[in-house]
Amino acid sequence: AACGLAQSQGMLIAARAVQGLGGAVVSAISLSLIMNLFTEPAERAKALGVYGFVCAGGGSIGVLLGGVLTGALSWHWIFLVNLPIGLAVLFACMRLLPAGKGNGHGGLDVGGAVSVTIALMLAVYAIVNGNEAGWTSLPTLGMLGMAAVLFAAFLAIEARVPTPLMPLGLFRLRNVATANVVGVLWAAAMFAWFFISALYLQLVLNYSPMQVGLAFLPSNLIMAALSLGVSAKLVMRFGNRLPLGAGLLVAAAGLALFALAPVDGSFMRHVLPGMVLLGLGAGIAFNPVLMAAMSDVKPEESGIASGIVNTAFMMGGSLGLAVLASLAAARTASLQQAGASAATALNGGYHLAFLLGATFALAAAAVGVLFLRRGLHADDAAPAAAMH
Repeated sequence: AACGLAQSQGMLIAARAVQGLGGAVVSAISLSLIMNLFTEPAERAKALGVYGFVCAGGGSIGVLLGGVLTGALSWHWIFLVNLPIGLAVLFACMRLLPAGKGNGHGGLDVGGAVSVTIALMLAVYAIVNGNEAGWTSLPTLGMLGMAAVLFAAFLAIEARVPTPLMPLGLFRLRNVATANVVGVLWAAAMFAWFFISALYLQLVLNYSPMQVGLAFLPSNLIMAALSLGVSAKLVMRFGNRLPLGAGLLVAAAGLALFALAPVDGSFMRHVLPGMVLLGLGAGIAFNPVLMAAMSDVKPEESGIASGIVNTAFMMGGSLGLAVLASLAAARTASLQQAGASAATALNGGYHLAFLLGATFALAAAAVGVLFLRRGLHADDAAPAAAMH
């Protein structure tokens, strides 16, 4: 509601920060519930597939509806429309979710939360404003240095507090550590797709907000369809490594196609193929990366593990997008100084961002294939093999 009623940029940012806090809690609890309610590997894979289907389906509806509301009314309504939906979900949770109690001895890691949040904000702000302020300027170097100090303080806090926000011991688990590295790289690639391709459609091809929403619809529908059934079957048949690697390679190919899109591109030739490949890749890879991130942890640690993988996605997305946007802006400025038209210069910057996003996706695929264990879980190898 506060986002929809915001009258200034500062008010909107503050409201979005509060919204992010709520979203982080809901995401972590959702994954934790899945891991605790579905203990068999096959059922868990199906449940995560349904979770991916809901996320992709909600994304497709949200992007399309957001374009319609922005064009017909105003951007405020893309937030206000969520109020009745949120109330309906709250009522459904109270009626349908099983009752449960916490362990009763947890505490809030306020120091860890504050230090890592401020560190991330400083790093993103420094990167986004690096072109304008200068990469070697005192403000840029000062903010990056302060971000590094705060992140080091965060790690020190996590190593000492009794109930850490991010238990460092979890990263001794091979699949957990690998899945979170993959999550950071993949999120950087996917945020490049969501953000940069929308800018290409609006600022280069002159699409309206509604047309942008429609352009994303095929990829979101493909993601939803694959998450619902195909991805879970692939995980049960081949484990996490191969579907994850294959999905990320397909996504990288989709980003590479966007890097070839011209200034006068058409939807069927230059937009749809990339959207289809990105939908295929994300739909295949979403399930295995979540399975890998949660596979080694104990049931009582599933909430923490799900929070960590969500944090990895958000950190990778925010930092990755900041880097890509800054490099794209620098490339655009360079092309404009060389005499290129505004549209050509913009497109050149976006091409660089897409290529780097494809590189992030390739790196994520390599990390996943090389370092994830072959099976789903050490304890799941026999059941999975029996199913074959």
